[in-house]
Amino acid sequence: MACVLALACIVSSLPVAHAADKDDEKHTEHEGAKKSPKQVDKDEKSEEDEEHEADGKIKLTAEQLRKAGIQIVKAGPVSVRQTLPLYGVVTPNAEGFQHIAARFPGVIRQLARKPGDNVSAGEVLATIESNESLKVYNVTATVSGVITNRQGAVGEQTTDTPLFTIMNAATVSVDLNVFPRAVGQVKSGQPVLIQQPQRQLEAEGRLEYVSGIANPVNQSIIARASLKNTEGHWIPGHFVNAEVILSETPAAVAVRNEALQTLDGETVVFVKEADGFEARPIQTGRTDHRYTEIVSGLVAGESYVAVNSFILKADLGKESIEDDD
Repeated sequence: MACVLALACIVSSLPVAHAADKDDEKHTEHEGAKKSPKQVDKDEKSEEDEEHEADGKIKLTAEQLRKAGIQIVKAGPVSVRQTLPLYGVVTPNAEGFQHIAARFPGVIRQLARKPGDNVSAGEVLATIESNESLKVYNVTATVSGVITNRQGAVGEQTTDTPLFTIMNAATVSVDLNVFPRAVGQVKSGQPVLIQQPQRQLEAEGRLEYVSGIANPVNQSIIARASLKNTEGHWIPGHFVNAEVILSETPAAVAVRNEALQTLDGETVVFVKEADGFEARPIQTGRTDHRYTEIVSGLVAGESYVAVNSFILKADLGKESIEDDD
């Protein structure tokens, strides 16, 4: 009888234990249901991500920097320039033109070169049979350059008109239009930065000549600069932008303009530190088309992101949105 009672007690206790297990499972499922997907994602974040968020610095590998095109340079002293923007056109250098004529009147027997040909000094351009001696002599190039014009034909008599015109484009001129409001700021000898944006060309020269006569149509005067053109990149006739450098003031610390970003209403520069990139608030001073002076927040020798810094700003903005969610 005692055994029967004991067995009954064990059996009666089994459903109670089973129910308790179900209650525990339901409780566990209920707790899991309370977690949103974003909370689950946050729970699964790596220790590196948590450290990244904790110190507020961005950590990128060398490969990530390369793929993003991020360039790092050191802050240092530069000269901040005050400039005057002007516009103009590339023109052939007047001294670079050579007109080649026949030395003695005669009949053209051969024309060895044509417009567009590149020639070297001393190269034969044509042969002429002299009317007086009936001897044939050569007409040669006096300079190296490009033939821009040719006159006459084989069998014709030579005239006073030059047979060939050669342009030596080793140097070119740049004629800049200066309007009345800026005439007083422009002087011969000033350095000038010339740019051709469409072809991404840039060079520095000096103003060699400032005209004293104004164009009656638009009231502008011409300020002329000279540029070296040994590679032939500067093409006469192309329009250019220019900046006449009026003054240069040394700045102890400066960064490239594209490095500056704005975060939470502050101007920042992304500075490279041992454990990542930090968005460093800075105070700026004078600026020109290329550099900005740093008054405080950065010292000479510190490395900063000079190109594609907006990628780091976007990364911080993404984290801010995730944190808000």
